[in-house]
Amino acid sequence: MNEPLPILYRDDHLVAVRKPPGLLVHRTALARGESRFALQLLRDQLCQRVYPVHRLDRPTSGVLLFALDADTARELGEAFAAHRVHKRYLAVVRGVGPERDRLDGPLRDEDGPRPKAEMPAQPALTEVCRLDSVELPVSVDRYPTTRYSLMEARPLTGRRHQIRRHLSRRGYPIIGDAKHGKGVHNRFFRERLDCPRLLLAAVELHVRHPRAEATLCLRGALEPDMQRLFTRFGWSAHAPGDGYHWSEAAPSASRGIAEETP
Repeated sequence: MNEPLPILYRDDHLVAVRKPPGLLVHRTALARGESRFALQLLRDQLCQRVYPVHRLDRPTSGVLLFALDADTARELGEAFAAHRVHKRYLAVVRGVGPERDRLDGPLRDEDGPRPKAEMPAQPALTEVCRLDSVELPVSVDRYPTTRYSLMEARPLTGRRHQIRRHLSRRGYPIIGDAKHGKGVHNRFFRERLDCPRLLLAAVELHVRHPRAEATLCLRGALEPDMQRLFTRFGWSAHAPGDGYHWSEAAPSASRGIAEETP
């Protein structure tokens, strides 16, 4: 937590970082007593004001975008609210997940001040596909062997804990999810595979740059514990690296200072 946040991209208007798991994006009434936030760390790291334009859940790692001025913050905030930003996540789940599916299930706000029964369910849509799977010769639950899958998830709406809740409802809870997952599998990964946390990572974010007249495509590498697990399961080919690229030609003045990687 004392190390600088890895910068994936930076220019005069925005900056993208890779958030580690366990770090809150900003202050919230749901986590009183916390003193470290991505917003504060990045502000101190860059020695300038930064504006959050979206969020990642505390246990989720991955690509996190900030604006560097109020106008850019407003425009990016509108893009996220209108679902014009495309996000891609990787998740390790119990079982052999569906080869491809569209999870369409309304969700209520889990953390609102009103009782859940009074909260109206909001439309929620997530596209998922199975990238790989593994079968281990160990009995974790009631079967002699245990299977896990690497799932790609693309949320088309932005409900709280949407990916976690949709996959759990479908029967494929994400490993490390204390609220929606399976304790026996979470414990197996914690005690036997050195993975004690939620195995969900935001690995790609595609956003139209408000000034560059082009789409900025950001990629974030997995954290070391997930990297080791992917190597152990033979999934390394699916592990992204840090970097970015432009989907259309962008003016040179709008290019960022981070080194572009292929």
